[in-house]
Amino acid sequence: MKVIEHINNTVNPKFSYEILPPQKGEGITKIIDVISQLKAYDPAWINVTSHASSLIKEKTSNGEEIKRVYKKRPGTISVCGVIQNKFGIDAVAHMLCQGFTREETENALIDLSYLGVENVLALRGDNLNYDKELGQSKRTNSYANELACQIHDIKRGKFLDNTEYYPLDFCVGVASYPEKHVLSLDTDTDIMYLKKKVAAGAEYIITQMFFDNHKYYEFVAKCREARIDVPIIPGLKLLKSVKQLQILPEIFHIGMPIELQDEVNSAPEHIIEIGQSWLKKQVYDLLEHGVNNLHFFLMNDAKNILDIVTKI
Repeated sequence: MKVIEHINNTVNPKFSYEILPPQKGEGITKIIDVISQLKAYDPAWINVTSHASSLIKEKTSNGEEIKRVYKKRPGTISVCGVIQNKFGIDAVAHMLCQGFTREETENALIDLSYLGVENVLALRGDNLNYDKELGQSKRTNSYANELACQIHDIKRGKFLDNTEYYPLDFCVGVASYPEKHVLSLDTDTDIMYLKKKVAAGAEYIITQMFFDNHKYYEFVAKCREARIDVPIIPGLKLLKSVKQLQILPEIFHIGMPIELQDEVNSAPEHIIEIGQSWLKKQVYDLLEHGVNNLHFFLMNDAKNILDIVTKI
């Protein structure tokens, strides 16, 4: 099924999850174990993140510096194939603008379709830390709405350079930021760009993580005022270390409620219990407000999240 079909057919609450491909050089065994754990809880779908290459600097034994382009997590398409075909769970592949040409995107979509994967999340992605050399006539998508447009063209059988291929029917989701994207001037600008993504063919939205539900409710209300009518699925994460109080706001540009900070700082040795209790309160509150589709960012740690899901 497509994600939008899962959403439209929701009667009882449905949970979806997001996992990471294995590190380069690792096997898929750990991922299969995570998916097996999730399978028992009937996930609506599972997202698989994508990662562009990055430049790393190494030094030889004589101190000479070598620069290498290195892809840390290369297995998005293959992991999606395993989820879709081995486990019978709908997989959602993350597609990025940054680090990928339009030609690479088209080829990836053809591969995903071949594997039976019919859901993708169109993302701009983080800026590269190097300049990717493009061959002659190579093109890129600069923003997620351009990527969504390319996928929409492929749904209509319109491929690059008028290549002949049958239409590929993907359901396209996009990301949003209840606390404003770091590059946006303000929330109104953020919502303007989100409207462009929806106009380009996005059928649903998944938010960045947040720890204050009021931020989500306010954001959804502003989107509805702006006539963004597609489903907006909240993205949730378990706080599981004291360090994350500082790291998550720095990396993802989100706020941490004072009440949560005070709880953790007063009993840091109980961080897992505090994190689980906070997330459980968020989930119950969202469900009470009629939000029946919830998305959990796992970081491949299924156990602590599934402990909460079991209780719910």
